[in-house]
Amino acid sequence: MSGATIAVTGATGRLGLRVAQRLAEAGLPQRLLVRDPGRAPELPGAEVRRAAYGERAAVRDALTGVDTVFMVSGAESAERVDDHRTFIDAAVAAGVRRLVYTSFFGAGPDATFTLARDHWATEQHLRDTPLAWTFLRNNLYLEMLPLFAGRDGVLRGPAGNGRVAGVSIADVAGVAALVLREPGRHDGQTYELSGPQALTLEQVAEIITFVTGRQTSYHDETVEEAYASRASYGAPGWQVEAWVSTYLAIARGELAATTGTVERLTGAPAVNLEELLRLG
Repeated sequence: MSGATIAVTGATGRLGLRVAQRLAEAGLPQRLLVRDPGRAPELPGAEVRRAAYGERAAVRDALTGVDTVFMVSGAESAERVDDHRTFIDAAVAAGVRRLVYTSFFGAGPDATFTLARDHWATEQHLRDTPLAWTFLRNNLYLEMLPLFAGRDGVLRGPAGNGRVAGVSIADVAGVAALVLREPGRHDGQTYELSGPQALTLEQVAEIITFVTGRQTSYHDETVEEAYASRASYGAPGWQVEAWVSTYLAIARGELAATTGTVERLTGAPAVNLEELLRLG
């Protein structure tokens, strides 16, 4: 058994990889939990273990000897909350002491965005365990906003004139790495992570057009239009509900707050959409 006391999940994904890289740069040993070891990054001081969230025995074995876990929320699925609970219970059985979980902005039982309710359920399960916890509730990723546009360059959704204070993946990773490097200091804290601007989707489209030269616009759909325009994807009902409720959460102002938490914790200002697009 190595001396790694930090485990990072999702190390093959955009967030987990950035966190693992930052910990490696800081010279900290770590254990990377991945579903496919063949895709795991090669980082100094890192060892790799295979375990999926829903595999209790594999997770328990992979986390034995670990003190702190960075848990990137699992891929969206109808079973995600159950898989999260299985993973958390396995962490407890392995003797883990604390867990840092990537939740969602304004997570709550009555959140408009349906998946924010799933994050709340995971948070509540964590609260009921002996684990010390920290919740990183990120707003929508800035990187996702350009992807909202279809091939015709139109962002469609029932967001009205609501605003979204999206945050970059790199800024979330910076906060996560900081929290993991300071075990115990952030126990019991819930950090709402936003970018520095609250933008309407019309403003998002204007910025994308200005920076990239790709003509982009926003069409404010009705709720009925939103469901109809997504029907052709053949996605399950829960997934369509999640897609549409994302825009409804924006319309209702639930993603509009700019918190300043990224800069307060890291000392560096959060990236805005124009800066992100210029960085490529």
